[in-house]
Amino acid sequence: MHNPDPISWYHDSAEIPTISPRLQGVVDADVCIVGAGVTGLSAAIELRQLGFSVVVIEAKTIGFGASGRNGGHVSVGQRRGQKILEEWFGLAKAQELWKVGLESVSLVERLISQFQIECELKRGSLFLAASPRLTDSLKAEVEHLQRYYDHHSISYLSHNEVQFETSAQGVADGIKDTRALHLHPLKYVQGLALVARTLGAVVYENTPLRNIARCSDKLILETPEGNVSAHYLILACNAYLDQLNPKIGSSIMPINNFMIATEPLNQDTALSITRSDLALSDSQFVVNYWKLSADKRLLFGGGETYRERFPDDIAKFVRPYLLNRHPELAHIKITHAWGGRLAITRNRLPHVGQLNEQIFFAQGFSGHGLSMGTYSGCAIARAIGGDSEMLNPLIALNTKDFPGGRALRWPLMAAGMLYYSLRDKLTPKVRSLV
Repeated sequence: MHNPDPISWYHDSAEIPTISPRLQGVVDADVCIVGAGVTGLSAAIELRQLGFSVVVIEAKTIGFGASGRNGGHVSVGQRRGQKILEEWFGLAKAQELWKVGLESVSLVERLISQFQIECELKRGSLFLAASPRLTDSLKAEVEHLQRYYDHHSISYLSHNEVQFETSAQGVADGIKDTRALHLHPLKYVQGLALVARTLGAVVYENTPLRNIARCSDKLILETPEGNVSAHYLILACNAYLDQLNPKIGSSIMPINNFMIATEPLNQDTALSITRSDLALSDSQFVVNYWKLSADKRLLFGGGETYRERFPDDIAKFVRPYLLNRHPELAHIKITHAWGGRLAITRNRLPHVGQLNEQIFFAQGFSGHGLSMGTYSGCAIARAIGGDSEMLNPLIALNTKDFPGGRALRWPLMAAGMLYYSLRDKLTPKVRSLV
């Protein structure tokens, strides 16, 4: 992959801790976790509080993947809308999944508060319609969530109310939710790692898992310079699962998403972008998402690719998406541009479960990883401890394999996404906000 890991603004604005040593020799643990992102570290924290010994092995560094590179939005609900979930599963199951989504946000907030994790936590989101055709559906969604889900932190914003909140162009009306959160994702995952270590979990970085073997009733996790012997295994690799387990690997599609950070904006410009300091996103199929950092930079995510290679110039790739929403920033300097890999599922719902009595997995958060990744890690940990109440709602969500096998998944995905990208471009434009 060309330039797969450009330095993010998150990396440059966080205090990067001393790298943990590689695993060498043989170590024993009750539970081995593969992946030091939010899922793995949330599991490690809960497992230590339940009294299990825990070893975490990470192929790169803590927060290397999507956990430390994402847009920082902690979204309410699932990636699919509630009416779609009702059509698929019925109202009762949809309400159960909504409750899980709310609990996931609450869990993030509780961990931050309980362990005093400094991660620039803020509150509130604004979803913006990129087409006037969505007005009726937005109003209906707000009414539906208030009536059937008792969710009253949500409100419909008219075009004029949206104008007050943001200078974003090409958008009509929107939905504001004061229950959603946003934060600095790398500081959050680093905070989780510090908590896990403080509680007694052992973390090894630059320690890729090479093979999973079995010896009697133990699993042997083989790495280049040592092994972990454990009774339980949690695969929390998400888009970086590769071929560790083809069975669950076929259920996710790794895709590349890209972000930029601008230079710090003056107060007037920052207020015009988001008067209430919200996390913003739009209704494009390939979603644009943006927010302000604590030092008033605009952190903007836009554009995806469906191949191994990253664009040669990520800033140039993302800039048109930025200027489509905020043309007034044409002369603002972009200081950082980076990409990362996330995993989606066909139904855009999390893929969480067990391969057998000893091996658990969580993946495919489809853009809701900060909330649902944190929740899934905790849920798996409690299931290992004998309490499956949190985990049960995520089991059997009808996750199907992507067609085409490993060789054709990427080309087929690219073809499908091209269709939706063209549909976005052909959607009737919204009148200017100025």
